[in-house]
Amino acid sequence: MVAAGISISWGVALERGGGLGVMGFPGIYFGTRCLIQGDDPYDVRQLQSVYDAAGFSAPASVALRQSANLYVNLPATFLLVAPFAVLPLAAAQTLWLALLIGSFLLASFLMWSLAEAYSPPVALLLSFIMLANCEIIFSGGNTAGLVVSLCVISVWCFLQERHIAAGIVCLAVGLAVKPHDAGLIWLYFILADRLQRGRALKALGLSLFLGLTATLWVTQVAPHWVPELRSNLATISGPGGINEPGPTSIGVDSPDMIIDLQTVVSIFADDPKIYNTTTYVVCAALFAAWSVAVLRFSRSPQNAWFALVSGAALSMLVTYHRSYDAKLLLLAIPACATLWARRGVVAWTSLLLTTAGIVFTADIPLAVLLRSTRNLHSPSASFAWNVLTAVLTRPAPLILFAIVVFYLAVSVRQARSSAVGSHDRLTGTVS
Repeated sequence: MVAAGISISWGVALERGGGLGVMGFPGIYFGTRCLIQGDDPYDVRQLQSVYDAAGFSAPASVALRQSANLYVNLPATFLLVAPFAVLPLAAAQTLWLALLIGSFLLASFLMWSLAEAYSPPVALLLSFIMLANCEIIFSGGNTAGLVVSLCVISVWCFLQERHIAAGIVCLAVGLAVKPHDAGLIWLYFILADRLQRGRALKALGLSLFLGLTATLWVTQVAPHWVPELRSNLATISGPGGINEPGPTSIGVDSPDMIIDLQTVVSIFADDPKIYNTTTYVVCAALFAAWSVAVLRFSRSPQNAWFALVSGAALSMLVTYHRSYDAKLLLLAIPACATLWARRGVVAWTSLLLTTAGIVFTADIPLAVLLRSTRNLHSPSASFAWNVLTAVLTRPAPLILFAIVVFYLAVSVRQARSSAVGSHDRLTGTVS
């Protein structure tokens, strides 16, 4: 409660400080209002006219201007925000914030309650760090905060065999709004077993229904929205864009920095062809290993957590994600507590890696880190200096990579140990 109080009070204070916020609720609010009144939210000029009518002048900074005028959310977001968009901005923002805080606190409580059964100190430590560093989610109101919460809640429902219908709805909304956050969570349940596969397919069906409904609405109002969306994505992902992963990008010069693997590779080669290709090759290898592990090895409740944590961390690496997307590491709290209860080297490694993953994707530590290391990068630096720069300025992707490998290895090791134990017991019984 203390940790949540820190984030809520600080986040609300930042939210009331004025401005549109980077990729926050006002952006999706005015984008949805634009669509409701019959205009094209993916068209910069038509969206700007909505801001002008509401009395918002063009933001001064490039980041704010791009996040406000270049709408890049999928059509399903309109359905989610439409009930809020018919209200005045102040009332809509208050209700959205209440939904965001409520869902995230519920997700955090569910993960803490599971972890507490194995190790109360570990559950408390990790939950406190996570909850005390949600200022950006609560102040900006980005849909990522809600999607992360819904994904975590759906995992709890499926693995605990409780409130299955609610879990299906939560996963479906997450898939429809931010598939790059919920995608590997959904895929785990597809690969897990027949029972979970059925639930995941129901979630996919509902997600497709939401997506198609929203797409028909958008297409009727804005028939050219697809090329406009592509153009907007190209602008914010290209040189000077807020989502560019390059070493001097404004997207990595803020506490809600981009955390995908491209941001590390770009320090050594600031060329999209190189850092994108390298990232995709590395992540493809990790994805293949993860898929084989999920398909072949034991699907015990504990192994499910290990596979889900590994998948969640992998999804952060392969493509555009920011630090607030990494709140999916809530899933690592029960996994870490489970391992800590066993003691030994694996327990300590789990605690150190999980704590580091949560800390170095947390709002306050990232703000401190950013101020301390802002001028380290040099285009003409040696390889050794670039390695040091990557470690000091981009620790999140490196730690997420380590988490993927570690929890994947733990999952495989436990499955093999269980198989050997079962074989020994069977042999003894036969003898």
